Parts: sequence; structure tokens; C-alpha cells
Amino acid sequence: MSKGVTFYFMRHGETYLNQYNRMQGWSDAPLTNRGKRDVARSGAGLSDVKFDAVYCSDLRRTFETAQIILKENEMVEKPKVVAMPEFREIFFGSFEGLDAPETWAKLWKFLGYEDGIDYSDHRSVIQELNGMRKMDPYHEAEDYLTFWLRVERGLIKLIDEHRETGRNILVVSHGMTIRNMIHALIPDFEIDRHLDNASISVVSYHEGFYHLEKFNSIEHFAPDNTYNKETEPATHKIMPLDKDEDDELPLVTSESIDKK
Repeated sequence: MSKGVTFYFMRHGETYLNQYNRMQGWSDAPLTNRGKRDVARSGAGLSDVKFDAVYCSDLRRTFETAQIILKENEMVEKPKVVAMPEFREIFFGSFEGLDAPETWAKLWKFLGYEDGIDYSDHRSVIQELNGMRKMDPYHEAEDYLTFWLRVERGLIKLIDEHRETGRNILVVSHGMTIRNMIHALIPDFEIDRHLDNASISVVSYHEGFYHLEKFNSIEHFAPDNTYNKETEPATHKIMPLDKDEDDELPLVTSESIDKK
């Protein structure tokens, strides 16, 4: 019987740009106090899951999330975190950092939708990204093909490394990246909501096929017993411990971020 492999795709915790409703693709911001708490709650709910490998994108917010998840896990020997630029968020070009509701409304109008894009149309994800690039005055936002070839390259690396091992693999990534990736991998998958921060979407891979086990799940979150919601949890070291040497995108480390 096939052992397969199970991927736990987790969206990073809430950041300050999330809190301010700003476009956040390759731009980056640290987690808010609430973001850290929610990640800790998610990690506590997954504390008995043995992760055989842990990956994240090369953006700070996913490093920080992965470190908290590992801190909450019961494993004695914890795997190192491998940073993979392939799992970055979509690049929004000159719209990075702008007001998110206003930007999406402009895009929908640009594409000819009065009440928002119709995600029941399987081509909607392609239209969304290609439209963003066309609307960008600099035409530097990622189009769908650029995005998918990048993510597909990362998936192939993971499958080559872990296929038929029966392992549990944690991949900390980003909302639109995870959503669009599942949309491409799972037949008949329809987008009906955005991913919550620190949620998990579980995808198993057996004998050449992907199967969606959970999508945007937060049911595993441990209760939030914090009395003062603004109290910051214990800080965690943010540092990628490894990366693929073949990565073509620049690696963003906490050291390089702190120097800016």
C-alpha cells in the first residue's frame, strides 16, 4: 500500500500590514501580538503532530510563524526550517503596501466585475493575477504563469524529496499562494473564502494524485486564555537555518531586514 506524504500548508500569523488592510506580497512586516498568539494557539493544537520536515517562504513573517509552531510542538528532536523562495506570496508590483480594499475594488472594475470577481469560474484566478499585472503601471506584478511556474518548482522539489515516505511536512506560506496552489492541484476545488491567519490546509499526495483533506481549518486552535490581549508572548529567534542552493530568488533574512 502506498505510504504517500501529507502536507500541512499553514498561512503565516497576522502581520501589521494585515492589521492595517494593506497589500502585502513581497513586502513584509512582523507579526502583531495577536498574530503571535494565534500562531501559538495553532501550534498548540498541532503539538502532537510529528513534522518530519518544515519549510517556509523566505519572508520574515513565515520564519517567525514556523519558529513559534516548532516551539509549541512536543517533538524532542525538531527539524530545521528550510527557506524556499518558491513559496513566497504573489508579488503585487507597484500596489505593494497600498490600501487592500481599494486596490481589489479597482481590479474588479478593471476586469469588468461590478460586485467582485466570480470565483465559481475556474479561470478567475488566472484573470485576477493577469489583470493585476496589466493594471500595474509598471507591469511588474506577477502574472499567473510566472506565479505558477515558481510554485510548481517548489512543489516538485518537495515531492522528489518526500514522496512515498509517509511523512508529515509543514509548509508555512501565504494566503493567496496556498489558495491558488490548491486551486491548481485539486480538481473541482472552488474558492469560497480567504484563508485565515495561522490556519492549516492539509493536502495528501498518493500515487501521483493530490487529495484535499482540510481547507482553512482553525478548529484545532487551543483556547485563547490571555487576559490582556495586547500582552506580547515570548519572543522567538527569527532566522532561517537552511535554504536550497538552487533558489533563484534572493533570500531575505532577519539580518538583512534589520539593516534596512
